[in-house]
Amino acid sequence: MSDLKFSEDHEWVSVDGDIATVGITNFAQEQLGDVVFVDLPDVGAQVSQGGDAGVVESVKAASEVYTPLSGEVVDVNEDLESTPDLVNSDPEGDGWFFKLRMDDASELDDLMDADAYKKFCDDNG
Repeated sequence: MSDLKFSEDHEWVSVDGDIATVGITNFAQEQLGDVVFVDLPDVGAQVSQGGDAGVVESVKAASEVYTPLSGEVVDVNEDLESTPDLVNSDPEGDGWFFKLRMDDASELDDLMDADAYKKFCDDNG
């Protein structure tokens, strides 16, 4: 999935028109271990780039989920309520967290492509 963009907080973004789907990266879920609970933002919530957008809890720790883009939350992945382990089994697919309508597509320029993100993880992991 080379069309994904990545944040330094280990979130990924996939864009379709003005809608961005957000989740945590495979690297992040590996660091967390078995995910047992996900707290998602409310549909209709306004989120700001870099701000808190939820919490993911694992058997090891709880971690904030930050939004890599600003916008209005238009959908959340309700499947995570009953099967939070989707974050582990398919973090960059069925384990997505929320979708938002972007306020400013230029914020995508602040994110990394797959190669840059891999280097970031290698350098900071």
